[in-house]
Amino acid sequence: MKKVFCVGELLIDFVAEKQGSDLTQATIFTKKAGGAPANVACAISKLGGKGVFIGAVGEDPFGKFLLDVIKKEGVDVSLAQISKTFTTLAFVSLAEDGERDFVFSRGADRELTYDPSLRKDFHGNIMHLGAATALLGGELEKAYGKYLFDALTKEMFISFDPNFRGDLWKDNEQRFIKKCMPFVEKSHLCKFSLEEAQLLSGKEDLNEACDFLHHVGTKIIAVTLGKEGTLVSMDKNKQVVPSIKVKPVDTTGAGDAFIGCLLKQIADMDNFEHLVDDFDSLIPMVALANKAGAITTTNYGAIPSLPSRSQLEA
Repeated sequence: MKKVFCVGELLIDFVAEKQGSDLTQATIFTKKAGGAPANVACAISKLGGKGVFIGAVGEDPFGKFLLDVIKKEGVDVSLAQISKTFTTLAFVSLAEDGERDFVFSRGADRELTYDPSLRKDFHGNIMHLGAATALLGGELEKAYGKYLFDALTKEMFISFDPNFRGDLWKDNEQRFIKKCMPFVEKSHLCKFSLEEAQLLSGKEDLNEACDFLHHVGTKIIAVTLGKEGTLVSMDKNKQVVPSIKVKPVDTTGAGDAFIGCLLKQIADMDNFEHLVDDFDSLIPMVALANKAGAITTTNYGAIPSLPSRSQLEA
């Protein structure tokens, strides 16, 4: 079984308990572990895979809490770095009109420094790059690009999820698009939301968006469409793979569960090089990943809701 190295942020989400008001009115918050790449590593490990987290947290109680949470899920945290900078925090509330009120206090996640000694363990494994904070500058962004180069030279299977957060890129979407393009170009697999596929391609039509992004370079595209399932695109082949029906209560982490489950299946393959030319084999893998994402929406919180192997097999 191959390892999946997940590079990016691990942070604290402080979620307002009484939804329906903005942060000026919120008084009680619940502390939750957050960060898309860390969620993906947890999703892989909960399914019996080998998820490895590469990122930085602060040398403080919040950083210890975060590493303890993902370690309990089976994630290898031996490559995580501890920074003197305080752990990154996000405060989130949902206003009455449904708009999210979001305040981001960036800290230790930006301090991840590139470690060239890790290259010896990369060959033939998988690298997942989740970009929610990775393209916002700091040492993390520098390390991110260098790890992409390592993945290419070590013949890794490369997965990229832009994790666009409008709150972090207000009036600066073009800069985000430009920074994403080298990763879209070099990755074997890109997972997008509908909004991300349209934003990065500049195309409203989803088929045209996929064609544009293939032209940039990526071989496999998965566009998650919520309850409708996932559009899978490879070369000239496109198909919407339906999801299972559930009653969702919280969609947080569903996309991370999806890509985590898909990468776990790819890690189980003897030779993933053939996957980029085998559309038919990809379809049942995406169907199972859809199930993982759907199950995650039936409970509250991302990491606690990620499915186990027995839940997927049920």
